[in-house]
Amino acid sequence: MDVFSRFAPFIQDFIYLNNWSSLRPVQIAAAEVIFTTDQNLLLAASTASGKTEAAFFPILTLLSEDPPQSIGALYIGPLKALINDQFHRLDDLCLDAGIPVSRWHGDVGQYRKDKLLKYPRGILQITPESLEAMLMRRFSLIPKLFCDLRFIVIDEVHSLLRGERGGQTLCCLERLSRIAKVKPRRVGLSATIGDPTATGDYLARGSGHTTAIRNIQSATASWRLSVENFPLIDEPPTKPGATSIPAFDDPGLHFVFTHTAGKKCLVFVNSREECEVVTTRLRQICEERKEADRFLIHHGNLSTSYREMAEEAMRNPKETRSTVTTSTLELGIDIGRLERVFQLDAPFSVASFLQRLGRTGRRGNPPEMCFVIREKPWSAEATLPEVLPWKLMQSVALIQLYREERWVEPPRLNKVPYSLLYHQTLSTITSEGELSPPMLAGRILTLASFQSVSQDDFRTLLRHMLETEILTRTDRGGLILGPKGEIQTSSYKFYAVFKENEEYTVRDAHQELGTIVNPPPVGDKIAIAGHVWLVEDIDYKRHLIHCSLVPGNVSPYFGLCPGDIHTRILERMRTVLEEDTDYPYLMPQARERLKEARDIACATGLRNTPLVSLGEDRYCLFPWLGTYAFLALERFLKKICAKKMGLSAFEVSRPYCILFRMESDPTTFLKSLHREASVDFPPMSLLSPTENPLFEKYDSFLPIALVRKGFAFETLDRAGMRRRIAEWVR
Repeated sequence: MDVFSRFAPFIQDFIYLNNWSSLRPVQIAAAEVIFTTDQNLLLAASTASGKTEAAFFPILTLLSEDPPQSIGALYIGPLKALINDQFHRLDDLCLDAGIPVSRWHGDVGQYRKDKLLKYPRGILQITPESLEAMLMRRFSLIPKLFCDLRFIVIDEVHSLLRGERGGQTLCCLERLSRIAKVKPRRVGLSATIGDPTATGDYLARGSGHTTAIRNIQSATASWRLSVENFPLIDEPPTKPGATSIPAFDDPGLHFVFTHTAGKKCLVFVNSREECEVVTTRLRQICEERKEADRFLIHHGNLSTSYREMAEEAMRNPKETRSTVTTSTLELGIDIGRLERVFQLDAPFSVASFLQRLGRTGRRGNPPEMCFVIREKPWSAEATLPEVLPWKLMQSVALIQLYREERWVEPPRLNKVPYSLLYHQTLSTITSEGELSPPMLAGRILTLASFQSVSQDDFRTLLRHMLETEILTRTDRGGLILGPKGEIQTSSYKFYAVFKENEEYTVRDAHQELGTIVNPPPVGDKIAIAGHVWLVEDIDYKRHLIHCSLVPGNVSPYFGLCPGDIHTRILERMRTVLEEDTDYPYLMPQARERLKEARDIACATGLRNTPLVSLGEDRYCLFPWLGTYAFLALERFLKKICAKKMGLSAFEVSRPYCILFRMESDPTTFLKSLHREASVDFPPMSLLSPTENPLFEKYDSFLPIALVRKGFAFETLDRAGMRRRIAEWVR
C-alpha cells in the first residue's frame, strides 16, 4: 500500500517539515498492520529507529478520521521520565490535529487530571502503577474515560516481561477492557526482544486479538567497543590537600574522569549505592585537580527535581557534562547527542548491554561504549574462584552473544504469580466493593495472568486473607476489605507490585535530596545526590533524615548486586575461557588479564572438567548455570546430596561456583550426582521444613504453603539443573 498517501495530512506535513525523504521500513511495517488488519502489533526494531512515530502515525490518522468519544489511545510507559519525554514529542505532533495528549502519574498536577476526567479525549500516557490507582480509585469513571478506547501502546515492552509488573499491566488492561466493554488493539514497542513469538503471544493475552510480529532488523552497524581491566590499588598514596582517601584507589574512575573531559557521556553502574559512590569520587577528583564539577547523577531514589535537572542538562547541546546513572537512563528517554557510554563492570543481561549501547550512535554516528572493569587485589593464597576475572568474562560473553548470534534473553513469564494474585484480589475488591467468593473468583481467575492458578489455591488464599483480617465476610456472605486490608490499600505504595525497600527521605535545610534505605546513626555521613552529607537528625516516624553538606567521603561499596543472569551467558563465559580468540575490542590490560585467566583455567583443568580440586578434600564446582538453575543445584547439593555423598563446608558465589569439602573422588561424585538427579525427587524437598522464601513484594501476606509451592515449582529451574548434570557424565 502507499503508506504516505494513507497518512492524515497533518502527519504528511510533519514528515515534510522534518525533511524526511522517505519512510523508514519500521514505519511502513507498522502502518500496514494497523491500517489493514485488526491485529495487535509487536514492533521490534533497533534503538532510535523511530518506533514511537511508526506506531502513532497510523493510530493518529485513524483517530483524526473518526474521532473517538472517549480517550482513544492509551500509552503505557515503564518510567515517568519516559512518559514526560514522549509527551513533548506527541504533543507537538498532535497540536495541529486538535488531538489532546495528557499525562497521568504522580508528578502531574491535579488540575490537569481533573481536566481529563471532565473531557476525556485523545491520548493518555500513564504508568502501570497509575493505571492501577485509576482502576481502584476512579472505578465508576472508567466507562466514561475509555468507552471508545481503540489502541493501547506499550513502550519498552521488554522491561515488563521478566517480573510481576508485566503481569500487573496485563491484568489492568484486561480489567479496564471488561469494565469499559471495549477490545482495544495492543501495540508493543521494543529494541531488545529475545523471543518475538513468545512475546507476541504474551501481548495478546486477554486482548481478543492475535498479534502480528514485525521484527525490523537494520544492517549490522559498526560499533566502537572497548573493554579495559583496572586492578584496584590496595594502599593509595596520600595526596597533599586531598579532602579524603577512599578505601581503594580506583584507576578505573581516573580513566573515566580523563575520557569524559569535554564530552557528553553516560556512566552506567549496576546499583544505586555504587551510583552515589562513583559520582562522589568523580567530583572529588574534580576538586583535587581544581576543575569545575562536571558530573551529574540520575537514579530512582533521587527526587524528581534532581533527575529532571540531569535530563535537561544532558539535552542542552551546549553542556559537556556527564551523568552517572543506573538503569533509569537505559530506556529511550531523549537526552540529546551523546559521544560515548561507559559501563562500570558488566551489566547482567544482553538486553541491558544493547539498551545502554543504544543511547549513543544517533544522528549517523556509530554507537560507542567502553567497559571499565575493576578488580580488587587478590593474594597468592587466593582460591581459583577468587583469581578469575568474572566481570571481564561476563562483558565479553554479553558482547559475543549478540555479535555472533544476535541472541537476547527470552522473556521469563511467571506461571503461578501468587504475589500478584494477592495484589489483584485486593485491588478488585477495593474497586468494586463487596463480592461473593464465586463472583470474585470469576473476576480474578479468568484473567489471563492467572490461568494456571487452581480453584483450590485461590480458596487457600482467600481463607488466609480472612484469617489475617485482610478481608472480612459480611452477613450476606460477601467479601469486603478487612481492617488490615483497608490500611494496606490506602497507601500509595500498594499500587506497585515490585518490591521496594523501606525508604527515608533525605533533606537539607533548603530542599529534598532523595531517599535512602537503612539510615545510619546521627553523626554518620551518607552519600546522596553526588555529595557527602552529615546526618543531623532522623525522624523515624515520618521516615525523614535531616542533614548538612560537609567535605568528606563514604567508604566505597563495590559489592555484587543481585542480578538475574541467563544460563546462556554463563555458558558463553565458559567458552571465553576455553577458546583462544583474540577479541579486537580488548585493551592491553584486559587482553593480558584474560590470557592470564585462560592459562589458569588450563593449568587447573577447568577447561576439561566442571569440578576442580583446591587441595586436600576441598573442591570447587563450576556449573555454568544461570540464576534459577544455579539456585536449584545449590539446594540439591545441600538438601539431598550432602549427607548421602559426604559433602560439607559449602561456600557459594552465585551464580558462578560452589565450594565444598567431600570424601569421595571427582569421578564418583559426578556419577553419584547424576544418579541422585535422575530420581524423581519432590520439588518441595529442596526447601527446609520451616523455610518461607519471600521474594516478591506480597509474599509475606500469603499462606506459607503457596509461597513454598511457587518457589519450589516456578523459581527453581530443576530441568535446567538436570540437563547440566547429565552433560557431566557423557
